[in-house]
Amino acid sequence: MLELLLQLRPDLHWGQDAAAGEQVFRRLCSPCHEIGPDAKIKLGPPLNGIDGRKSGTFDGFNYSPANKSSGVTWSEETFPKYIRAPMQDMPGTRMAFVGIKNDKDIADLWAYLKQFGADGAKK
Repeated sequence: MLELLLQLRPDLHWGQDAAAGEQVFRRLCSPCHEIGPDAKIKLGPPLNGIDGRKSGTFDGFNYSPANKSSGVTWSEETFPKYIRAPMQDMPGTRMAFVGIKNDKDIADLWAYLKQFGADGAKK
């Protein structure tokens, strides 16, 4: 529902809470990903600068061919569909994660992630 609403009205950002998104990140994403100035590659790439970054392009991370050739550019429009069910949205991805089903958690997580530039500093 949120994904459709944002497609129809991308100017709407109500309901996004970066502080709540940080909690979602810590709970669900941090086992495999880091973010921030000192972020390093773990099981997954750092998520610095994800807003506007092409999928499969973080230097030094060994992405699956599916991820590298997906043509996806991460944005408020593309991220929700992927994170809801990564293995279904991008068959062949190595991201073995069941996904996040809650629209509010997804919106809050995106609000948190998009704060960070490619250098890991908050914008």
